[in-house]
Amino acid sequence: MASPASDDPLRGAEGLKDAVVSGSGTLGEYIEWLDSYGVQVGTMHFSAWSALVVVAVIAGVIVISRLGGKLAHWMLGKVTGLDLTQKLLAEKLVSITIWALAILVGIDILGIDLTALTVFSGAFGLALGFGLQKTFGNLLAGIILLMDRSIKPGDVIAVSDQSGRESFGQIRKIGIRAISVITRDKKEYLIPNENLMINQVENWSYSARDVRVKAPLSVAYATDLALAEELMLQAARETPRVLETPEPKVLLMGFGENGIAFEIRFWIVDPEEGISSVRSDVYKRVWHLFCEAGIHIPFPQREINISNIEQLEDLVDGLKGRKRDERKSAS
Repeated sequence: MASPASDDPLRGAEGLKDAVVSGSGTLGEYIEWLDSYGVQVGTMHFSAWSALVVVAVIAGVIVISRLGGKLAHWMLGKVTGLDLTQKLLAEKLVSITIWALAILVGIDILGIDLTALTVFSGAFGLALGFGLQKTFGNLLAGIILLMDRSIKPGDVIAVSDQSGRESFGQIRKIGIRAISVITRDKKEYLIPNENLMINQVENWSYSARDVRVKAPLSVAYATDLALAEELMLQAARETPRVLETPEPKVLLMGFGENGIAFEIRFWIVDPEEGISSVRSDVYKRVWHLFCEAGIHIPFPQREINISNIEQLEDLVDGLKGRKRDERKSAS
């Protein structure tokens, strides 16, 4: 008949206890005391000592895996032959490998007999597989995104909030489950990696960081168009963040209800610093130049045509007479 120790699914804890008991009497008595508090399930024995060993091994696996990940991050940071995306991909693969090896070593140290837990581990593995399906999908999606370099830290992408308003933000990090995108409002969006694989993504810096900005503007109909166009180009060129190449352009977009519509188009290379801010700088410079040149920006105006002036005069006279009567009655 097999002994309880031989059927113990945590043979590592039993072996460690035997080694300590044979080497140290005092410590062995303490371990024997811990081992006496437990339950017997069939031929399997679970005690306080077994639980303490399991907790210690799990803590050791976590600490060693984290230290191994930090060491890999430090060593890959010293490598100069890889770009940022390749370093991040290598770091994630190394971290996954370290965690897998640490877990296997922990199982071996505990001496867990997986065959004794076949039925339970099968059911638990099936439930775990369904529960972590999205997690593994996001993990694989993150690795694929890093491999094809379609998304990488530092890229500027367009994001939408729950109300549907679109904004943009810079990718701060790519995690196991999601990427972190921080906007100009200091709001941080956590977007699952799988969403970036199956949905359309607007990446402003995929192949180049240059972004074109449009600034619509109107001038009055009496304006010298050549002068207005030259001043708008001057305003764009004098704005610090606007690129010299490609050159800014001014296009006449149409004749509106209140004025002539133009559009200033210019390029920037740092969209993460804000689009509205550089557009505001251009508008401010345009305003100062227009004021110096006497060019007016139109505002809504309406003309009223009265076909029967006699009826209007009768109405005015009637109102005046009514006011006189009210004054007399008041006095």
